[in-house]
Amino acid sequence: MSINSVPGTDQLPVVVIGAGPVGLAAAAHLVERGIEPLVLEAGPSAGTAVRDWAHVRLFSPWSEITDPAAEKLLAPTGWTRPDGSAYPTGGDWAEHYLQPLADVLGDKIRYGATVVGVARAGRDRIVDSGRDEQPFTVHIQQADGREERISARAVIDASGTWSTPGPMGADGLPALGEKSAAGHISYRVPDLGDPAVRARYAGKRTAVVGSGASAFTALAQLADLAGDEPGTHAVWILRRGVTGSTFGGGEADQLPARGALGLRAKAAVEAGHAGTATGFRTQAVERDGDRLVLVDDNGRRLDPVDEVIVLTGFRPDLSFLSEIRLGLDERLQAPTALAPLIDPNVHSCGTVYPHGVNELSHPEQGVYLTGMKSYGRAPTFLAMTGYEQVRSITAAIAGDREAAERVELTLPETGVCGGAGLFDEPDAAQNVEGGGCCAAPATLQIGVGAPASTGGC
Repeated sequence: MSINSVPGTDQLPVVVIGAGPVGLAAAAHLVERGIEPLVLEAGPSAGTAVRDWAHVRLFSPWSEITDPAAEKLLAPTGWTRPDGSAYPTGGDWAEHYLQPLADVLGDKIRYGATVVGVARAGRDRIVDSGRDEQPFTVHIQQADGREERISARAVIDASGTWSTPGPMGADGLPALGEKSAAGHISYRVPDLGDPAVRARYAGKRTAVVGSGASAFTALAQLADLAGDEPGTHAVWILRRGVTGSTFGGGEADQLPARGALGLRAKAAVEAGHAGTATGFRTQAVERDGDRLVLVDDNGRRLDPVDEVIVLTGFRPDLSFLSEIRLGLDERLQAPTALAPLIDPNVHSCGTVYPHGVNELSHPEQGVYLTGMKSYGRAPTFLAMTGYEQVRSITAAIAGDREAAERVELTLPETGVCGGAGLFDEPDAAQNVEGGGCCAAPATLQIGVGAPASTGGC
């Protein structure tokens, strides 16, 4: 009997929430283990969120964004992985991998099924008595409004964070006036290949709020637009100052495409296509006719802008898990054992110590947050990390503890290390000595060799 089995529930499916890259990989691993998955996807197709950023190129190549168990399922169909060294767009990923995988899984996926609640059958989160003997009940709302309950032996939540982008306000709340100015604010990297979107930013002054890869992408694209459309200009809003590591790892990044993206953003600033406003923590958005004025917590006001692109990260939607007993870090909203490994207050590396079922477990046995959602509010998640997570989790569900605790994963270094807490100071030093402190060991016995805390990258 598997470690998560409740008597009489072994014949129930494992519900996987979300048909994105990690959710589909979870289903593939369950099939490989002889366990029935049921994938519930709110959107109309596989990779709904990925398709929303179809125009954006990944900084991971094909060799790092396909899952081994998924490839085994696809092989009999004649599918072959695209050139492993090529970098696909989100659209390529969805068309050439996610949708074919979903087609193979067939009726194991239900589309238009939004999960609105997860609980133990007949038990709210308060009740102890008989709790562990009950299966999970998953409440869904279908696209036509009908409601349904599904029983499950375990739940793997791979719903991601795409639906809940971070706001502009530096305190984690929407800035004053942000909601009323929604018509001039976007929370996505714009698709400038779309004529309507291009017209929105061409010849305009646009504020880009954020400091990660998405902000780099937006700045680089707006710089390209400025070359074709006079008057196009960006102002980059940063809570910290501009130093050597502001633009990422550059040539030191073992994900070359990510390093190159930061260098493109740097080139945009140096070429004058983008200005910077440093040490700026947005508190309010005010109207100036048809334009917007950003105001920081010290009362500093920027020159008016026509549009604002807010790229301040994402956060998990935990509302439908309110009746489940989760163990979450109070800062990141990530599983408590995982949080110290990914805490941006400690480090800003794109790699983490390899991890699996032990770090992803909760007081409520049999429920797991995986993929980007497992990182809570922490940034820089890699697909291969999610694939390793679900491989470990599905092994545990199948009762193969040895496989569940064995992780063999080598993650690339970012070439950038240091505490994000330091980075909030505009003039803080951002160079951390120690060379390759982001390096992760190639092989790890999870729960055996993992440190209590990283103490850095």
